[in-house]
Amino acid sequence: MPLTPEVVTADRAVLARLASLDVSLVPDEEPWFTIDGVENPRQIGSDGNGGAFVLLPSQDVLYVSSEGRAGIVADSFEAFIQLVVTRPYWLDILKFSGGGDLQEMRRAAEALEATLENEDDINEAREEIRKRLDLGEADDPVAALYEAIAASDAIVRATDGSPFTTLFNRFSIDSNPILRNAAA
Repeated sequence: MPLTPEVVTADRAVLARLASLDVSLVPDEEPWFTIDGVENPRQIGSDGNGGAFVLLPSQDVLYVSSEGRAGIVADSFEAFIQLVVTRPYWLDILKFSGGGDLQEMRRAAEALEATLENEDDINEAREEIRKRLDLGEADDPVAALYEAIAASDAIVRATDGSPFTTLFNRFSIDSNPILRNAAA
């Protein structure tokens, strides 16, 4: 059986663990953006930064940030959950992507993972979610994230009609002393 939002929301333990990874599968009541070509976007959740997760008719998962950035982050709901579990700092990977450079994203993922070594809550959440949802290990979640965003063709607009920009940001871990030292 494919992993769907309904399967995940039926498991309160998984919902609680996802919350510890900064994901809520409770959609906002009022849409604050539009998506070209999509009449009624199916918002499936949000994060603590005010961003929204949308399941598109194609079954891709779109992330819309409250800062005017948007892009497809996974090619299925299951791939999205895999991303969140495997790389809960996926937004930071994008922040430090060097403008969408896969090698910079890998460096960022490695440095960010090193900062979680002693984060028992996050590691316990990862294990419990994997076990309860019978998720295997993701092959290469950083490459999958890169490819999803690089191929993203969804045009998201603010309520005033202005288009959102890409989720790739121009920073690298070299611009952050904590991450630079974690990667060393």
